[in-house]
Amino acid sequence: MSGVFLKPRPFEKAAGTFLLLPLLPQPRPMKPLPVEVWAQIFAFSLAAKENDHNDGYPLKSLDFLIICKSFHDIVLPLIYETARISNMSSLEKFFNRLYAADQKWDGLRRIPYSTPGRWVQNIDLSDIAFESQPQAIHFDTILTKLFPLTPFLMSLSINPSLILSRRALVSLASREGSVYLRSLSGISYFTPFSPVPDEDPFVQLLRNCPNLEELYIVGQGLDPLELEFNLSALDFPSMKAFHPLRLPKLRFLSMLSMHSSPLMLALLHSPLPGLRKLTLTPYHDFPYPVSLASEFISTHGTMLSSLLLFTPKSWPTRLHPSSEDLLIQAPNLRHLSLENPLPDLQLHGKHPLSILSIPRPKPEFWRTLERLLPLLPNLVAVRARDVRWLRKGISSHAQTAGVQGEMCEWKKRLERRGIRMLDSDWNDRVRD
Repeated sequence: MSGVFLKPRPFEKAAGTFLLLPLLPQPRPMKPLPVEVWAQIFAFSLAAKENDHNDGYPLKSLDFLIICKSFHDIVLPLIYETARISNMSSLEKFFNRLYAADQKWDGLRRIPYSTPGRWVQNIDLSDIAFESQPQAIHFDTILTKLFPLTPFLMSLSINPSLILSRRALVSLASREGSVYLRSLSGISYFTPFSPVPDEDPFVQLLRNCPNLEELYIVGQGLDPLELEFNLSALDFPSMKAFHPLRLPKLRFLSMLSMHSSPLMLALLHSPLPGLRKLTLTPYHDFPYPVSLASEFISTHGTMLSSLLLFTPKSWPTRLHPSSEDLLIQAPNLRHLSLENPLPDLQLHGKHPLSILSIPRPKPEFWRTLERLLPLLPNLVAVRARDVRWLRKGISSHAQTAGVQGEMCEWKKRLERRGIRMLDSDWNDRVRD
């Protein structure tokens, strides 16, 4: 460090010179942070903004774009990375922005895909509900044109009230980058006219998505007239020429209100080595192959750690029974959630089940549970899925009446065995 010299009398013949010593050493210049570190900082800030419901948050998402050009270049891809769209107007503007940018792009540039389309990784449209038939057709048309503009799309979530047409499914399956797709949620399923699985557009979509990890599909339920027709003229396709699907990473699968379909048949005859969580609507009162639900559990239940049986609430709600051999068919279950009517579960040996969920406690099912408790040494909790503990201040008579009284009785009995009684919010005591 060069010294600083003071000459208080510069015009004198023998002017003195003094060396000025700094009181504090000079700070070293800070090293600039890499772009990757800034990207992580901004990603954390944007996530905190989304999770914060306070309007007094110091910075909004778009405020980072106007601080400086460097921040703008870092933050803009992060904003486009996850698109949560809640109305049709915003969806149209989002598509127009991506389409206009793609029209300006040409293959001679260094970037293989146009921006900002290549930044989009997650699209959440679950807040857009069905309003009218023209709106649903317009929604389907926009998505058909939107999918090819997002080559790195990893997650897609849609409201089940809106149904994707064959053209939209083909657009999603045939676009570049379909191998990057990881999650499909809220997809509404309509059984095609042909029972052959390879002609089902959903099966064709899954063939192009080998890295899929989560699949949540909602069917249209079981029509009694359709059931009578299927029983009178059952046309079960041959699976000899069928090539199994390759879905080694599929871990979570949900197929609600679906008793049988070409898609379900294709998944039944395909290996799913990574499947750990399965959600189904039970249809055990219909034989195979009219219903594939029980056969599906029997085929893929060996490695399951969570099995949830649930019937979506609609009018009229038709509840169907479950198999009594669920614990035998899924020997590695940790969580089992049952649906009404509760089955008389059978078990031949000890089972590692930890959590048992039921809609609400019933005296008839207690006899089944009491018989199974010696064979469930790892059971730590029984959860009433549709019941909540009453708040404090409610009279003691109300606390011991009806379902609440049955909950309290089960709680006393289970606590003697070291098992917790939980409500729908996973609480084991009366709410404050």
